[in-house]
Amino acid sequence: MQNVDTTKYVIYADITAEGIVERPDVVGAIFGQTEGLLGSDLDLRDLQKTGRLGRIDVQITSSGGKSGGTISIPSSFDKVETAILAAALETIDRVGPCIARIAINRIEDVRASKRKYVIERAKRILVEMFDENILETEEITEEIKQSVRVEEIIHLGKDNLPAGPNVLDSDAILVVEGRADVLNLLKYGIKNAVAVGGTNVPPTIADLCAKKVVTAFTDGDRGGELIVKELLQVADIDYVARAPEGKSVEDMTQKEIVRALRQKIPVEQVLDQYKIKNQPRKRREITTKRKSLIRERPLCVRNATERAEAIAPRRIVPREVVPKVA
Repeated sequence: MQNVDTTKYVIYADITAEGIVERPDVVGAIFGQTEGLLGSDLDLRDLQKTGRLGRIDVQITSSGGKSGGTISIPSSFDKVETAILAAALETIDRVGPCIARIAINRIEDVRASKRKYVIERAKRILVEMFDENILETEEITEEIKQSVRVEEIIHLGKDNLPAGPNVLDSDAILVVEGRADVLNLLKYGIKNAVAVGGTNVPPTIADLCAKKVVTAFTDGDRGGELIVKELLQVADIDYVARAPEGKSVEDMTQKEIVRALRQKIPVEQVLDQYKIKNQPRKRREITTKRKSLIRERPLCVRNATERAEAIAPRRIVPREVVPKVA
């Protein structure tokens, strides 16, 4: 019987016989034809009794009057003695009444197989168990930030649209597709984004767009293009920014977000591009004029005097003309 604690090698051999033979015939031939061949120290019967040699496993089938199969023998000897035993098997030329041939296929190092298993299993344990329970400092920090960002999200209107905390107070807002986009923008400190939640633009978005300078910031796919088209028809947006082709806003890095917003294009260009008839011209002119005042309003006004100076029209003072000296 194979001793799994001491087995070092397993001998694998192929057997062919010119006739029909069965497992007991093969085992008998192995013991009988190697007896006395290698001396008393390497007698297979004695080695199996002492546990130095494992159980001889034979798998054999017969077809068309011939037999063929495999033999495996576990060994706890070192390389040299195991090689001698393997060579002894190839001296067997008969099994029962049939001519037979045994050829060594390979000798497997059980310890190497175990080492390979240990390495692969250790990798899986490291990934599946340690990574789930042990967080690095950066991961702990990111997890806390993520929790804070989720708490910062508010919900607007009867449609309960996910939005950043500064949407209502900001003069300019970003309209994105979903909650994940709002979260990703919050990650980089952009708190004036609101999500439409799908291609069906809700009334809350239309009301917001009428009061603020709006940039539609959508994914770089077909869905993002459809949302832009619907916003152009039902809401008053001012600019359009798109994620890179095939990428979502929720997956963008800070640099990619900044680059995309810098490359936003005015809504007039987008209307021409999609050949969409937006609002009546008169209404559009009124809205554009109102929003232009929002864009031009000073960002930092400390007191009433500065506010008055900021919104007052500038007076043009002619420069004094100094005559040229001939």
